[in-house]
Parts: sequence; structure tokens; C-alpha cells
Amino acid sequence: MRITKITIVKEKENPKNNINDLLLLFGQALGLFSTRDRDKSCYRIFIVLVKALKAGVELSSDELAAQTGLTRGTIVHHLNRLMEAGIVTNYKSKYYINYETLEDLVEDMRTSVNAMIDEVKKTAKHIDKALDLHTTGASKKE
Repeated sequence: MRITKITIVKEKENPKNNINDLLLLFGQALGLFSTRDRDKSCYRIFIVLVKALKAGVELSSDELAAQTGLTRGTIVHHLNRLMEAGIVTNYKSKYYINYETLEDLVEDMRTSVNAMIDEVKKTAKHIDKALDLHTTGASKKE
């Protein structure tokens, strides 16, 4: 399990048929693109990395800067965020998406989320036992 921090945002918009709109919605749903990113810098980097994934190549921060028209500092900032999210890896100064497909990324996220929820549930069970709380299988609100 590689992913340690997961942000999921439910989008109200319906996906459009345009691949760029779909990639934007996909990234927004994963919490990759913040509203502070006025120039859509992270989105632009993500698009280049997805194209590199399709081509089977890895890119340096300088190559990403050249392809996006962004400064190397901006590139490194967003790459660090993508690496913290477990989506991008850096190996020998080259960056790439950790997965063969975006669907694989989502499946890994699903596995990570399920494991995290199981751990939180174990903790809750331990707390319930320590506080002598009893479960009846039903909520008190019912």
C-alpha cells in the first residue's frame, strides 16, 4: 500500500466528453487541484505526466517546465504534492505516475481507504471496550 493520504472531493458536475474536462474532473475529485492554483499549474503538470505515462517515458523537472511553460520551482512544488499523495515517483531525477493506468490508481486508493477504515474501526472498538460502551447493532437515533 503506497498511498498514505487520500483526499476525495465529490463533484456536482457531470463529466463531459472532452478528455481535458474529464482529466480536470478526475484530478479535482482526487483533491489534486486546489482553488489557490489560479494558473492550473498542477493540472498542467498532471496532463503532461499522463501523456508521458501513455508514451512510457519519465520526465525531469526541467522537461516538465519546458513542456508546461512553468518555472522549475513551481514544477518541484507541485511534484512534491503529487509525490506526497503517492501518485508520482521520482527516480534518478525523473518523474512518473506510479501506475500503468488511472484506473489502477483508483483501485489502489480503494484498497488504501478500506485498510484505513479497518484500522479506524479497530481503534473505535478498542475505545468502546475501554469506555465500557456496548454496541446493540443499532443507532440510538433510530
